[in-house]
Amino acid sequence: MLLAVYIVLMSVVLLVMMKNDKERARRNQYRISEKTLWITALLGGAVGGVLGMQLFRHKTKHLSFRFGFPLLAVLDAAVFAAVLFF
Repeated sequence: MLLAVYIVLMSVVLLVMMKNDKERARRNQYRISEKTLWITALLGGAVGGVLGMQLFRHKTKHLSFRFGFPLLAVLDAAVFAAVLFF
């Protein structure tokens, strides 16, 4: 159960990061690095990354994000489901 809470928390963190990075991009400000976004996704936040891409139309032109985040999100969802149901 703790792992499921962790995945949800990391997803919220990445969702907020995607929103902040999109706002920074619009204002021509210092950006959150792609490396940081990827590390957060790899640490369980990929679902939030996918939601952030859709809600804020952010990083949607980058093929690595368009395909990588959803693949990681499927893995995160599988882990989440396994923790909740097994």
